[in-house]
Amino acid sequence: METAYKGTNKMIIGIVFGVLTFWLFAQSMVNIVPAVQKDLGISLGILNVAISLTALFSGIFIVAAGGLADKIGRKKITYFGLILSVIGSLCLILANGSILLIIGRVIQGLSAACIMPATIALMKEYFEGAERQRALSYWSIGSWGGSGVCSFAGGAIATYMGWKWIFVFSIIFSLLAMWLIKDTPESKSEESGSFKFDYSGLGIFIVTMVALNLVITRGGDFGWTSLFTIALTAIFLIGIIVFIKVEKKKKHALIDFSLLKNKPYTGSTISNFLLNAVAGTLVIANTYVQVGRGFTEFQTGMLSLGYLVAVLAMIRVGEKILQRTGAKIPMVWGAILTTIGVAVMGLTFLQGAAYTIVVFIGYAIFGIGLGMYATPSTDTAVSSAPPNKVGEASGLYKMASSLGGSFGVAISAAVYGAIQSVWSLEVAATAGIITNVVFAVLSLISIIIFIPGNKTPKKTPEPTQSPAT
Repeated sequence: METAYKGTNKMIIGIVFGVLTFWLFAQSMVNIVPAVQKDLGISLGILNVAISLTALFSGIFIVAAGGLADKIGRKKITYFGLILSVIGSLCLILANGSILLIIGRVIQGLSAACIMPATIALMKEYFEGAERQRALSYWSIGSWGGSGVCSFAGGAIATYMGWKWIFVFSIIFSLLAMWLIKDTPESKSEESGSFKFDYSGLGIFIVTMVALNLVITRGGDFGWTSLFTIALTAIFLIGIIVFIKVEKKKKHALIDFSLLKNKPYTGSTISNFLLNAVAGTLVIANTYVQVGRGFTEFQTGMLSLGYLVAVLAMIRVGEKILQRTGAKIPMVWGAILTTIGVAVMGLTFLQGAAYTIVVFIGYAIFGIGLGMYATPSTDTAVSSAPPNKVGEASGLYKMASSLGGSFGVAISAAVYGAIQSVWSLEVAATAGIITNVVFAVLSLISIIIFIPGNKTPKKTPEPTQSPAT
């Protein structure tokens, strides 16, 4: 859609506020587990499911929402996501048991699925070159920075105001976001032709991902060798095979697999999935210092202050390194530093102040790594996508973020819970954190293999008959 409109700082702030409704407020649940459990009187297993549901539903629906944004309007889908954010937050504020908590978390996931790809596509539409990279840096400050702030902010709010106030602030930010982007023109693909939504593909994908999530989060409760767990595992494996085969034959597919033919896009998406899986570190470290070391939610949040400062400071640095050297160098060093930062947080044999200092330093190095990685990765994904598929490509890229976070948290919590039942709390925490070291190392390998050393990744050629989501 041709327009003389150029993106403004007001638009950027509005989009960042929208992004924060997920990455800052919805993600704060990872740091307030004991407070929510005590207040609502629900089991840890149910609470872990509720925490992972937001990222899971975001990951499941984000590609579909990105495709819808391309077709019916990126601003419309952003507004719809912000309205869902308000509704989801209200459910959590009114919750007095598990039902409204779970419903609210699902709605928050659907909200994030709408907001993330649509806002990235708006950034791509209304900013060019270095200005686009600056805009994406601020988008990254909202997402990666928001995930850094969530531990501290969530802990402080929960300790001094009550955990439900987190979601009161989320509503305020959602309303402010709607006001700040109200003057932004609508943006959508100019592609002609009939629009057909891939309901069957979405259905298969939902069943497949929910089955996998249940295996990871509740496999220990069901019994790892129980018939039910084995059946869920079979549903997941069969579902993945069927989904790929069915989608490749469709003209109007949920996921356009041709996007993955572009190596830089594939590398940024895979590494993004794996580095977001490292979010499991936050749940393990935060839960361990509260349960094993007696920290309050606020003290736990203070531990991650170094992460917060580092990730916010390094996002713009990553942008500048990208402009000088291309994406590969900052992405490689980002993954290396993330690996080191997470690894030192696993030294739970250290006692007293020594462990507190090590965790603080580990969080800071973790933040430096993620901050350096964020903008180069996002810019590589966006600049590699054809113009008429930016919403869908952004959706697939952010699906990697959400599913990575969901499964990273679920797998880390499963390892922590399984080992805690037969060993000490310290060993369980170390094992849970080592799981995240593995994710970070795999992310580094994917960057080395797929991301080119040149400055400008080639765009994916536009298919002659582009699938519509």
